[in-house]
Amino acid sequence: MSYAQEHAASGHEEETFKIGEMIEHHVVDSHEWHFATVGHTHITLPLPVILYIPGQGVEVFSSSRFHSEGFKDEGEKQEHTYKGFYIDELDGHLKNTDASLKFYDLSITKNVASLFLSAVLLIFVFTSIASAYKKRSGQAPKGMQSFFEPIVVFIRDDIAKANITGKDKHGQPMYEKFLPYLLTVFFFIWFNNLLGLLPGGANLTGNIAVTMFLAVATLVTTHIRSNKYYWGHIFAPPVPPALWVIMVPIEVIGILTKPISLMIRLFANITAGHIIILSLLGLIFIFKNALVGGVVVPFVLFLNGIELMVAILQAYVFTLLSSMYIGSAVESHESHDDLGH
Repeated sequence: MSYAQEHAASGHEEETFKIGEMIEHHVVDSHEWHFATVGHTHITLPLPVILYIPGQGVEVFSSSRFHSEGFKDEGEKQEHTYKGFYIDELDGHLKNTDASLKFYDLSITKNVASLFLSAVLLIFVFTSIASAYKKRSGQAPKGMQSFFEPIVVFIRDDIAKANITGKDKHGQPMYEKFLPYLLTVFFFIWFNNLLGLLPGGANLTGNIAVTMFLAVATLVTTHIRSNKYYWGHIFAPPVPPALWVIMVPIEVIGILTKPISLMIRLFANITAGHIIILSLLGLIFIFKNALVGGVVVPFVLFLNGIELMVAILQAYVFTLLSSMYIGSAVESHESHDDLGH
């Protein structure tokens, strides 16, 4: 593992291998993108540190500065500093030697860089497919077009159309208004799940801030087009009025628990998969035994295959639940009548 090699390269050969630190090194965000270690050479991409300091303006420099200038003594720990800024080894956050200095960290971290990379990849793939549809109108799909078309049709027919029923005031199917969002969410999650499985990949969908934003996007999309029947079900539920004092708070809480469940489910499943695989690989460095390696490596390869299925499964689950929440918010009056409204 690169973490063990990094410590060996730093003159810490006699240190006990710390599996917890190794896992954290690979799972959490950072201000540099470490891809691999070959011998004593670290293949690392320094990322820009962007800070806004009230009264002083914007400060921009490379994260490589933390490895080339000055030190900060803190007990038995030494940390590289640049202009008073340093990365705390305990929590990975950027701090200043002057604890009273207020600043805002707007840096391009590993997860942010991975986000940009996945956005470029998604734009390239789907603009290429759109161009192929224009050029090959009426012809059988080929290449990327033939690979992605069944997936797009599946999301349209079995997720969007199946859960978002009814028509708008212009007679257009309601699912068509939300299909672009559902497709975007599905492919964004799937692509980033796959990128996170690559050696040196960033754990973007295992970052709870990212899954929180996706969940909030579903929450906003659900309620920005919700109709009066949806709100009527929440604030005037189909129960005796005497029970409204119980049911209304429950329904309101339900509005928030749905996105929270989306956020935690995606975050926990992706992060857990990475941690399990890294924990198993860590056993090799703990026991330093060829027999252990012979057992662990095939099992890790098997788990990586499982993770490939989990990558698309979690994208499917998030998209499916989002479509169900949206469908309940735009459900037609006739559907509510069938339920007894």
